[in-house]
Amino acid sequence: MEKGRTVVVSALQFACTDDVSTNVATAERLVRAAHKQGANIILIQELFEGYYFCQAQREEFIQRAKPHKDHPTILRMQKLAKELGVVIPVSFFEEANNAHYNSTAIIDADGTDLGIYRKSHIPDGPGYEEKFYFNPGDTGFKVFQTKFAKVGVAICWDQWFPEAARAMVLQGAEILFYPTAIGSEPHDGSIDSRDHWKRVMQGHAGANLVPLVASNRIGKEMIETEHGKSEITFYGNSFIAGNFCELFSFQHRSTPYSFDQCGKTLHLKDDIRFPHSSQP
Repeated sequence: MEKGRTVVVSALQFACTDDVSTNVATAERLVRAAHKQGANIILIQELFEGYYFCQAQREEFIQRAKPHKDHPTILRMQKLAKELGVVIPVSFFEEANNAHYNSTAIIDADGTDLGIYRKSHIPDGPGYEEKFYFNPGDTGFKVFQTKFAKVGVAICWDQWFPEAARAMVLQGAEILFYPTAIGSEPHDGSIDSRDHWKRVMQGHAGANLVPLVASNRIGKEMIETEHGKSEITFYGNSFIAGNFCELFSFQHRSTPYSFDQCGKTLHLKDDIRFPHSSQP
């Protein structure tokens, strides 16, 4: 990318229902709204097609996985990206080679599917029982050359590991994107990791001197489990951090509406890149 070139990024957040068509329609409506405000790259939250089903271990939820090829939501977002001329990372539950992954497809501004990243770090704890559903990703950390910038995409739990951000930046990532689903802990209401989460992510931006965009869902979701019910209130707080750890833009824990967005014009530079000079 040329020095001083700008790109407008937007992070969406909304409360999901358990109806795929409703959630995809909401995502499309918000993408269109962000585009009207000038956004070039628009990040939708993790697994936005439905409730965060990983609160419980239920076999029927595994049936929600679909192959990357001809995935209906990805195809719809490809059409939308081409129409609007925007880049859209699309989170989805993937079935591939008798395995299942928490994946993100990167859709370029001409509608081209640039490929996928599969989530590497899989959490396993009360309310976040992802190892029941997802295999560890086998793609490695990757970067994608889009129309507007070279981007790196990791997913939710990956954000707690600094190696993920550094690996992408060492491959030339100019902006990092993290679709996310993080909220309260069903087993202990006194735990609130919101501020810790944000500070860790801001640290990734500052340590690697690149902007970072995080999109998280909002709302309260309840899932039936084998022991009764599990409930998570998602933090929202989607945000954009600058390459000196500054918090450019963020949304609150909840809003008067079922959705919201934040956006920021980033001025990308390649004249300060000390991570590329690091030693093994």
